[in-house]
Amino acid sequence: MANLNEKPNAEPLPRQSGASIILNGRYLPPPEDEDGKLWVRTSALVQSPPQALYALWRNVELAPLWQEEIEEVVITGEKTSRWTMRSDDKVITWDSEILADQPAKRIAWRSIGGDSDNAGEVIFEQAPGGRGTYVIVLQEFRMGKLTSAWETLTGRNPKQAVIENLRHFKALAETGEIPRSQEAPHGKRGLIARFKRSLYGESIATPPGTKVA
Repeated sequence: MANLNEKPNAEPLPRQSGASIILNGRYLPPPEDEDGKLWVRTSALVQSPPQALYALWRNVELAPLWQEEIEEVVITGEKTSRWTMRSDDKVITWDSEILADQPAKRIAWRSIGGDSDNAGEVIFEQAPGGRGTYVIVLQEFRMGKLTSAWETLTGRNPKQAVIENLRHFKALAETGEIPRSQEAPHGKRGLIARFKRSLYGESIATPPGTKVA
């Protein structure tokens, strides 16, 4: 993945996003968690062209198909949308704004109100030799109401949700569906296994997924 060290034609990111992946043509490491912020950076090699992956991610109304606990996304403007996250009878909502939109290359966004204070960016980078696309995600969560609400809602840290959602995105893009985890045939697991199940969100419902063209 040496090609990810340089990106000479990258344009500067909007400073308002707070979650830049690229600076001066180079990919940045995720910042350290500090000053009331949580950061997560994750990536996946997806067997699909950048154009198709960009289109799937950019269509925010399809987000409930691959993002956990997202019940609905409603477009409210050319670059704005309202998100609803639900688990049982618990609900949080927020508004989001797209800050940068480069077809087949990059999308950057931030929240602009509601039960959220976050920003993020996704990069679609063609892999060498036509071996698919590197999808790189960096997201920032400001601690406080969003983190507390998210952890209360899902029972886990939002960092893990970003990692799981990219895994779901890859599965949906490659196969048109998201595999479901099955309970182990030997019945209930031990204390440590149940702790891991809670920690990694295994008990959270898998997004529905769907066949995509």
